[in-house]
This record gives sequence, structure tokens and C-alpha cells, in this order.
Amino acid sequence: MLEAAFCAISPEGFYSAAEFYGKQKEKILDSLDYYERYGNAYFEETVNLDMSGILELFLEYLPEKENADILDLGCGSGRDSLWLEEAGCCVSMLDGSEMMCRLAEIHTGHEVLHMTFDEMEFDCVFDGIWACASLLHVPEKEMDGIMEKVTDALKPGGILYMSFHYGEDEEIRGQRFFHDYTEDTMRELLRRHPRLRMKKLWLTQDERNSGTWLNVLAKRRD
Repeated sequence: MLEAAFCAISPEGFYSAAEFYGKQKEKILDSLDYYERYGNAYFEETVNLDMSGILELFLEYLPEKENADILDLGCGSGRDSLWLEEAGCCVSMLDGSEMMCRLAEIHTGHEVLHMTFDEMEFDCVFDGIWACASLLHVPEKEMDGIMEKVTDALKPGGILYMSFHYGEDEEIRGQRFFHDYTEDTMRELLRRHPRLRMKKLWLTQDERNSGTWLNVLAKRRD
């Protein structure tokens, strides 16, 4: 009854609850469409970025140091999958964009799962999940459901890495939807997911001078 009565105001007018949540879903689809259209340019922009410092920290926290099963969630170019593979991990790559899947397959020589976050159905499969600049496209309304799926996919004791633009905005920027986080909003998100325990929270600067990133390492409780 409350949901039926709910309305949201936008520049286009009033939305019912169902219409409003539908608009939230469209934000993810808009972001996927961006990668279908501009995947080649995005690949060239990001494929050579150096994430080795954070990747090394991620490895330090993994419960298994050799042959760890890792999910590269929203793998993009496959850049970090190659690094993790060279470090001795067994990497599964996943991306919601068909274009990025094709480009990552060419770049890495490995198959990439074409799957959106909400289509995931993994149960205690991975020692670690690397979600570098991927979950930042999930709207606030859908984040809890996605976080549950991500947590399900981790083995007990497994490690999750996530990164987000730093801030308080939830908006379309440059034809993509972004949901930004601060230290406080990230702590609140993890508070709602007690199976995860925060291990480290820190800020970094983008080497392309495109702003500040919030980085998170969390562990699934045993």
C-alpha cells in the first residue's frame, strides 16, 4: 500500500513507485549502452593504467595466496585480470557489456562471462572479488541487493575490493550513471551487510587527474 502511494518528482513530472524504480534500472542500462557505443575508446583510455599498488594490497589480504579463485567483477579491458593471473591467481572475468567482453577476450585470450550484476548466482565460489570502478554504476536503490549477491559469491574469509568516485552525488555524468560514496556512506552500506567486515578504507588520486577515489577492502566473515 505504501509503495502504491509513493510518488517521486522529477523535471518530467510525477512518477509512481514502479515508474521511479524503473527509471533507476534504466540508469544501469544507460551505462551499459555507453560501453557498447564507446567501448573501444574506453579500452584505450584504461588498458594501461597502473593498478599494481592496490592489486598487491588486495593479494596481501587474500586467505589463499597461491591459486586463489578471483572474480574480476566488471573486468573492462581485462587489464587487472592479466595482472592477477601473472601473480598466480585463477581469474574469472565478468562484464555486463558485450563490447567490453569481446575486447577483454581479445586482450587476455580468455573467455569472459557476459552477465550483469543482478544476474549473478554464485555460492561461496571465490577467495576474492575485484570490483574496480564497476559497482559505482549501481543506483542506491539496488545496491543492497547487488551487495548480497557479491557476498554470496565469496567464500567465508574471502576478500572484496571495491572502488568508487569520492563524493555524495548520484547522477548521470558524461552519459554514464555514477553513485559516489564517502567514508560515512560506505560505512553505512557495510553496516547493512553484517556478513562483511571492513578491513581497510582509503582515498587515492586518479593518475589521469580525474578526481579522488574511495577504496574499500572487506572480508566475508567465517
